[in-house]
Amino acid sequence: MTQTIRVRINGTAREHAVEPRLLLVHYLREVCGLTGTHIGCETSICGACTVLVDGKAVKSCTMLAVQADGSDVTTIEGLARNGSLHPVQEGFWECHGLQCGYCTPGMIMAGVEILQRHARPTREQIAEGLKGNLCRCTGYVHIIDAIERAAGARRAERGVGGDLKW
Repeated sequence: MTQTIRVRINGTAREHAVEPRLLLVHYLREVCGLTGTHIGCETSICGACTVLVDGKAVKSCTMLAVQADGSDVTTIEGLARNGSLHPVQEGFWECHGLQCGYCTPGMIMAGVEILQRHARPTREQIAEGLKGNLCRCTGYVHIIDAIERAAGARRAERGVGGDLKW
């Protein structure tokens, strides 16, 4: 028995009949062909599968696709605009916020949510926001640097006192 879901992914409306037990990560990768969301531990420890669901960071290996019905989902593929990297992606590039790169998409998505919650996050707020994403390859110093850099770029884009939604 399947259930039809309607989801907006990276700004594009999608409708598919899915098995009720299909995980969101498998829906994104296998049904939608969006393979930037990685499957890591499948127990929510690593965060490699982190996506934004209605603006909140969610580990897609712990959410059923049917639970996303009616939601807006953003994956790593949906961050760049007009050929330009998102400021968090740019920060990871400039600050070497990766090592093997497997968890990088999930870390970037977590970083985007951190910057949506905190206009000027402290290093402690960034570290706290990344707590659920466990990178076994590298320390968090460069990742925190990358998100901090993106926060600075965001402030420069919007000017003092302004607000910019990503």
